[in-house]
Amino acid sequence: MDTEAQPTERDRSSRPFDAGAEQAPGARGPEDRSRSALTARLAEWFPGGRITLTVLVCLAFLLLLHTFVVQPFQVSSGSMERGLRAGDRVAVNKVAYRFGAAPRRGDVVVFDGTGYFGDADYIKRVVGVGGDHVVCCDKDGRIQVNGRSVDESSFLYPGDRPSAVPFDVVVPDGTLFVLGDHRSASRDSRDHLGSPGGGMIPVGEVVGRADRIVWPPDRWARLDRPDAYARVPAAAGSPDGARG
Repeated sequence: MDTEAQPTERDRSSRPFDAGAEQAPGARGPEDRSRSALTARLAEWFPGGRITLTVLVCLAFLLLLHTFVVQPFQVSSGSMERGLRAGDRVAVNKVAYRFGAAPRRGDVVVFDGTGYFGDADYIKRVVGVGGDHVVCCDKDGRIQVNGRSVDESSFLYPGDRPSAVPFDVVVPDGTLFVLGDHRSASRDSRDHLGSPGGGMIPVGEVVGRADRIVWPPDRWARLDRPDAYARVPAAAGSPDGARG
């Protein structure tokens, strides 16, 4: 007798039901319908319906982006020429120094100068971080950081000296020593050495790092950190110096 089991109609009908296989092409599932219904209900609350809702969602996204991630900043003077001109707009990365990161020598930063430089936001280049010994100038007229002379010729304004004002400072922990690239047209840490704070900017006042020129279109460019600062040695006894 042939005892091999034969499939029956019952066997076939008792297989688990594959909802996906039976669903008509293009049909929406319950979750899709729920999301669509929710969107439709929300749209009813606004004049203009879905168009208004879409615009509001986009505006909310841009507001969050502006508040927490990237902020546009307009350069108002020529103190950062030759790299940045008055009228340039730069994208400021507001998360660059969160999650344990800190400004590094050579970074171009935007900061709130209230109580230090004046009641406004400023854009300058970081020359010294906490613990650094910054001196002007060496026998060749260059700025020294932690005993190393820095060649600033790739970004310094043509014809400018690294500084016409001599200084010899140790940057306190948690602060920055900042200079403009157009030294003869910049009011920066050198001009406030005798002011409260000694010309130093607290890291907590930094809005973010300027990463790109985004306007006008013919000026679009990335703002890279100069190699000259990357070669500066760590400040003696300072863990922050290693990130220079």
